[in-house]
Amino acid sequence: MKTYEHVQEELRSKPRTWLVTGAAGFIGSHLLETLLKLGQKVVGLDNFSTGRRENLMQVRRAVGDAIWRQVRFIEGDIRSLEICRNACRSVDIVLHQAALGSVPRSIQDPLASHESNVTGFLNVLLAARDVGPQRFVYASSSAAYGDHSALPKVEERIGSPLSPYAVTKYANELYAEVFARCYGFNSIGLRYFNVFGPRQDPNGAYAAVIPKWITAMMRNETVCINGDGETARDFCYVDNAVQANILAATVENSRALNHIYNVALNERTSLNELYEALRRLLAPRYPGLRNASPVHREFRRGDVRYSQADISKAQRLLGYSPQWRVEQGLARTVEWYVAKLAPGLEPQQRELNPETRPASDSGLGAPVAL
Repeated sequence: MKTYEHVQEELRSKPRTWLVTGAAGFIGSHLLETLLKLGQKVVGLDNFSTGRRENLMQVRRAVGDAIWRQVRFIEGDIRSLEICRNACRSVDIVLHQAALGSVPRSIQDPLASHESNVTGFLNVLLAARDVGPQRFVYASSSAAYGDHSALPKVEERIGSPLSPYAVTKYANELYAEVFARCYGFNSIGLRYFNVFGPRQDPNGAYAAVIPKWITAMMRNETVCINGDGETARDFCYVDNAVQANILAATVENSRALNHIYNVALNERTSLNELYEALRRLLAPRYPGLRNASPVHREFRRGDVRYSQADISKAQRLLGYSPQWRVEQGLARTVEWYVAKLAPGLEPQQRELNPETRPASDSGLGAPVAL
């Protein structure tokens, strides 16, 4: 099986055209940056409902204006089939990332989540089937496991959904399976487990826990933990998710198609452990954190108590080999937020600490100055 490094070299020698939906979002912008650095042509699609223009500007600064010319950006909504068909024309691979994330958001507004995550997904899937990209890779979620309590999570065993968001992501998987059976249209789904990293939005009611806590600590604000803090997640640094997408998009083994794969580390970090890790990383810069402690409040509706992924299937069929551990990813993420929020200092102006580099510092797993 080809290694990730080998796949990158092949892409450099034989560039393709990729569509990244949600290209201005957190994961989408990292995919965009990586593909451009590999010499690929990219069509980006985003309606900026949750994506940010600043993410695109950061990618442009990271790759330079000459490489940025390889991007064709479409400002549009996946709820429009016409826009999806336009975006899919003349592309070889679709990486579908666009969605309305967040369990609480879906509980608050299930219709909006359905329209973007189910109707929008079906539009992109239809457009890809009709226009003819060679590969369709889409973002699913660990939320699809629902109330199934066994750990670690194995792709073939799921429970009942615990939120409208979980329903939408499971519906994506069902549609992809049916399209393979009815139309012979192949795809690969990636169940993300709590992906984190630079560019993740720390603001708003639906912000993810890691960027929200980092910025709260930097601003000397109270950090609130839902429940007793022993709720645990399989946190996954964003570069590992990028690797999984590229491997899924290029895998040549036909037996790997039309499957769902966990994208994680097969590790578990509790919220209490996460808080302590972030506090330790930030305390040298913010001494007030040395004796800080969080405030505990009620458990949040729709939350799964524990989550941990079995990644053996992705390792076996895709060659997935995550290069970033949680501690390394947190260190790099903290560096980025400190640089970004420091007055007058742009993220790309600060050198990343060599200690935040992964054990393997080759290829796309290596840190990139943002």
